Amino acid sequence: MNYKDYYKIMDVDKTASQDDIKKSYRKLARKYHPDVSKEKDAESRFKDINEAYEVLRDKEKRAAYDQLGSNWQGGQSGFTPPPNWQEQFHQGSGSFNSAGQGDFSDFFESLFGSGFGGNQHTTGAHHSSRRQAKGKDSQTKIMIDLQDSYTGATRNITLREQVAGSQGHMQTKERTLKINIPKGIKAGQKIRLQKQGEAGFAGGPNGDLYIEVGFNPTPLYSVEGADVTTELAISPWQAALGDKIKLPTPTGIIDLTLPKFTSSGSKMRLKGRGLPGKVAGDFFVKLKITLPKSLTEEEQALYQQLKEIEGKRKC
Repeated sequence: MNYKDYYKIMDVDKTASQDDIKKSYRKLARKYHPDVSKEKDAESRFKDINEAYEVLRDKEKRAAYDQLGSNWQGGQSGFTPPPNWQEQFHQGSGSFNSAGQGDFSDFFESLFGSGFGGNQHTTGAHHSSRRQAKGKDSQTKIMIDLQDSYTGATRNITLREQVAGSQGHMQTKERTLKINIPKGIKAGQKIRLQKQGEAGFAGGPNGDLYIEVGFNPTPLYSVEGADVTTELAISPWQAALGDKIKLPTPTGIIDLTLPKFTSSGSKMRLKGRGLPGKVAGDFFVKLKITLPKSLTEEEQALYQQLKEIEGKRKC
């Protein structure tokens, strides 16, 4: 069994940064991908590239590989792995290629097999099933109007993806998905679309697509969780005497009764008129007393009269 120089396979130096390794992988993967490459040894080269990248892209795996180096056969018995490396590798499926692409060589299995607790001796059926890998999950964001959360809605989103073309060059491909916005969704929540993420490898299932929802900004409302708040300007006489006014809300205009002696900055709570849900949010009306920008002679005389009345009350 021959030693495999993963750095040579990846066409990078041993001191290469993680970014350099990633860039080299993308370049080589485009060149040797079996679906597009015309190279005679494309399939074997592509498998070696994925194997090398699976180790070198991970700091723990790379450290273990660097420590053993070309003395891997004699060095296994005295091998001192990096801290917590076995725990790291046992997460997920319990093997290196839980997120890898394709099958690994006997060298790889011999090099890291003891770290798997005996995984290097696998049955043919298990060995074959590992050739497939689920695609990575993808994420994007969509902005909706606040009213969409009250009523539910349908939206179309266009995704731009990088795919390998017939000549091996990466190309941008667009696809449009129809999204159902559920009633009562809150900002920051995510909609999951199964199998709409990155493509799987070797016939494996696609990953999932997670769409984070945000609200388009509006000057009328602010949202916190399921609660919605609006600010309402009222006149001094409405604050003192009370009034019945028309109030716009995300679901339409309602009649609101202002109580007497309302203070500026106080809030009125309309229970259950926030975002819908099993437990609906509340709708808050923050009251703000505003003065007129100008006064007629009659209004000025009335304010003067109020001033005199207030002065006599304090005497």
